[in-house]
Amino acid sequence: MKADARREEIADYITRAGQARIEDLVEHFGVSRMTIHRHIDALAQQGVLRKLHGMVTVQPSGLYESTFRYRETVGKAEKEALARAAMAYVEAGQAVMLDDSSTACALADLLPDARPLTVITNSYISAGKLIEAEEVELISLGGKYHRNYNAYIGITCEKAVASLRATVLFCSASAIDGVTAFIQDAQVTKVKQAMMASSSRKILLVDSSKFGKVALNVLSDLTAFDVVLTTDRVGEADRARLKEAGVNLEIVKMGKST
Repeated sequence: MKADARREEIADYITRAGQARIEDLVEHFGVSRMTIHRHIDALAQQGVLRKLHGMVTVQPSGLYESTFRYRETVGKAEKEALARAAMAYVEAGQAVMLDDSSTACALADLLPDARPLTVITNSYISAGKLIEAEEVELISLGGKYHRNYNAYIGITCEKAVASLRATVLFCSASAIDGVTAFIQDAQVTKVKQAMMASSSRKILLVDSSKFGKVALNVLSDLTAFDVVLTTDRVGEADRARLKEAGVNLEIVKMGKST
């Protein structure tokens, strides 16, 4: 098997599992420990995986975001529910901006229902979903492509965002601690902040897994968003805290998780 194909298999295996031990990978793929280390090192350099003390992971930490491929599989039902609720804020003729989040990507699937629209995004995946959509004018923001996020980031992207004006921004965050939204990566944070500055209305979509966590970089206070959409799987204490702080919180009904 060619090296690229083997690496893709390893990446898919760890994405499904979330994490794996080096020994498990050696046994599963039937190759030497040295070969596994070589493939993992290459994937780590690409930003696809992280190698930590004999363990390989795609799961996020306060410093590192997980891969997009992994994130889009986590909390999928909540993200889809948030996307459906977000459509209430989309109207024909708007310029809609989407960030690189897997939650906003779920919304990209639904946007053609509100056409005609102009959609602006730095997400490679969201752009791909809309490229064939009729009556959707797509503006794909350039910049440095980052494999981990499947998106364009960096100063070139920031400048492109600053040259545009959107009717509404839909974005997400890596973590919510108290009434503050956080992001792991500083470059991603800057792009999201540029998007907020270039949008007349800002809507944050966050699933329940983001609450009670913290990441390295502050994105914004939640009161900076016109609406914060989350689901009823968020605890009552978190809801009360946000409402007391003046956050315009909208709860999407999901029912009990199974």
